Amino acid sequence: MDFLFLITARGGSKGLPGKNIKPLYGRPLLSYTLDAAKAVSSPEHICVSTDDEAIAAVVRDAGIPVPFMRPQELATDTATTEQVLIHAIQFYESQGVNYDYVVILQPTSPLRTGQHIQEALNTITPDTEMIVSVKETDANPYYVLVEEDEEGILRKSKEGHFTRRQDCPKVYELNGAIYIINVDKLKQKGLTQLNRQKYVMDKMASIDIDDELDFSLVELVISKEERG
Repeated sequence: MDFLFLITARGGSKGLPGKNIKPLYGRPLLSYTLDAAKAVSSPEHICVSTDDEAIAAVVRDAGIPVPFMRPQELATDTATTEQVLIHAIQFYESQGVNYDYVVILQPTSPLRTGQHIQEALNTITPDTEMIVSVKETDANPYYVLVEEDEEGILRKSKEGHFTRRQDCPKVYELNGAIYIINVDKLKQKGLTQLNRQKYVMDKMASIDIDDELDFSLVELVISKEERG
């Protein structure tokens, strides 16, 4: 099986400007995902889809080629992951390179490692259409999540008669760290229609950086690991 490791890293970020290359413990955030990808693949099968020259420079400094710059129309808030994915697949096919699977890695999951990626790859079966990384959610809808009904009364989001959290069915939350997509199935069905299998990660490795608080939390984790 042939894999393309696609790292999606556009320049724009309204919530945290310059997020993808913002220094995290002395290194650009993107560098952690580049290292994870290099742990499981050679550089020619790693692609960073970006519209930003500063991001491209970080990629090249890491020894990974930048085969194309993402078109501006695919670097907006309204552009979809599927559009970015198809653009990359079509680029490589135009160069005579065909991949069986695309592995999407987002820079905002810096604690996801090459070991996590390899473990996720190991779960592929002949029936695999898509594998998504998840964590067991803290906000179990059988226990702590509630919705307001038409009368303003709060009711459980998912009905169940459980008096202890540990008795509730396990519910998983997408953590955004790893997506493994079967290219042929993607072309046949579209991204949102693919059957999804899970790869479970722990809570710490699942941290997704969205704001300054997340940055601080991840820096604390890394510094603790550095001190042993």
